[in-house]
Amino acid sequence: MGIVAGGDDDETSGAERWLVIDGRRWRRTDPALPPDVVSALTSHLGRARSAVRTARRPGADPDALADARARVDLAKHGLGERGPYWWDRPVGERRDAALSALAELEALTNHR
Repeated sequence: MGIVAGGDDDETSGAERWLVIDGRRWRRTDPALPPDVVSALTSHLGRARSAVRTARRPGADPDALADARARVDLAKHGLGERGPYWWDRPVGERRDAALSALAELEALTNHR
């Protein structure tokens, strides 16, 4: 029913690509990613979103807000929810991108 960028193919349907909440369309997580990678990226995403909330409080460090938003963006890219449409990319490339994002997030976490 809705417009699906990249068209429908034999891999996924529009319903598998998009989640609609209150009339707003959100890209779903790449279903080809291993569950442990999705779990780890989702954990990083939750912690980064919490850091955004904390950094938005009055008197908070603006650099902390920028850092937290960058971590949200990195996790969302790793999950396939931002950046190039996951269904337009080869599975191996998508998994490599997710693992790279996860490694970068882990390195950022270990440097704190």
